[in-house]
Amino acid sequence: MGFPYRHPEPAMSQQRHDDVVVHQYDPKANAYLTSAVHASGEDLALMAERVASRPDAIVLDMGCGGGHVSFRLAPAVAKVVAYDLSARMLETVAAEAQRRGLDNIVTKQGAAEALPCPDEAFDVIATRYSAHHWRDLPAGLKQMHRALKPGGLGLFMDVVSPGQPLLDTWLQSLELLRDPSHVRDASVETWRHELNKAGFIVDEVVPFRLRLEFRSWIERMQTPAAHTAAIRSLQNMAASEVVEHFGIEADGSFTVDTALLIAHKG
Repeated sequence: MGFPYRHPEPAMSQQRHDDVVVHQYDPKANAYLTSAVHASGEDLALMAERVASRPDAIVLDMGCGGGHVSFRLAPAVAKVVAYDLSARMLETVAAEAQRRGLDNIVTKQGAAEALPCPDEAFDVIATRYSAHHWRDLPAGLKQMHRALKPGGLGLFMDVVSPGQPLLDTWLQSLELLRDPSHVRDASVETWRHELNKAGFIVDEVVPFRLRLEFRSWIERMQTPAAHTAAIRSLQNMAASEVVEHFGIEADGSFTVDTALLIAHKG
């Protein structure tokens, strides 16, 4: 008797994590440029406020994505280096900077863990909604610390884990199903620990809440239908504590915790 027929197993990906990030974000550069979620926010205004007294500053925008930190800070400083792994993102940022007349924005391609610049090259370093994609958060923060001048300003903004295991598991699951380049949303406690370990002194933590409208959240990443269905299935089975914390709505929209950590190089 022969063996029953089995469908061939799909080939396993041979891509490294950096390749997965580029594969995910190269085609979506314009979507992130025009994303209302990324283009606005009280955190951007607070970043601009904190650099307003540094008109001669050279700024690093680490993992610049659609360039919204670069665009917000450029009018107030001498120069911004928009740094990202995705060449398409950088092309989009450069074109938009030119359209806006921000000729003090330059672009540079690379990974967070291997920043190609001299020591103490920047007066301000910033990262926003990028670090949860980094393969090695401590290595990226160490590079940022190396690149910052003594006493320089560090601005670290991201989605953060609530810290509780139940809520953390749900957040990471939804993030990864939407986008396989996701690594981890760190908790504020983890951020503090890793920043201190890298040599930063955290001066202030400003919490925010960010509502994610489900349809645009999915469409921006072009999440496959099967993954979208899995997210909705999980949401429909969520415990009341999960529904309450994330404010899960009937259409799948939900709200996450974010935080801006303001630090300096000791």
